[in-house]
Amino acid sequence: MRNYRTIQIALAAMALATLPAACRGGYSFTGASLSPDTKTITIDYFQNMAPVVMPTLSNTFTETLINKFRQRTRLTFIDFGGDLSFEGEITNYDVQSIAIQANEQAAQNRLTVTIKVRYMNAQDEKQNFDRSFSEYEDFSAALALDAVQDDLIPRIVDKLTESIFNASVANW
Repeated sequence: MRNYRTIQIALAAMALATLPAACRGGYSFTGASLSPDTKTITIDYFQNMAPVVMPTLSNTFTETLINKFRQRTRLTFIDFGGDLSFEGEITNYDVQSIAIQANEQAAQNRLTVTIKVRYMNAQDEKQNFDRSFSEYEDFSAALALDAVQDDLIPRIVDKLTESIFNASVANW
């Protein structure tokens, strides 16, 4: 019984001793998985190139993406040439009718926002991507878009920035 307890203590000590080495690989509790060599980030302003333009969407999206990386990483923001770099544009801002009822009236509408993102990782070019991300929120067809978009856009933008963060640095 005494040898069993000694073995347990030794195994626990070995596990604790290897924990700092495992953490040096670039993992963090914020969800980011970054190389220790990655120190800087550049996020360009995302222009609104959608056929329908919501005037504040570019600024809202860009600022939310910047804040996501400020809150969840320790990267230093620079204007040009970061170890990680994001650029792109808003390519779609669209409302479609969904949930058509028996009387051929829409019960729900869906606001969809699509962002094209070019991500460059100077430390690991295999991680680079050029792809679009789309997210949406549904709302009652009885309401006008003007009445609900100020509530819907922050939720859509939060989903978009989370998806972009996960695709770029969380490696999920």
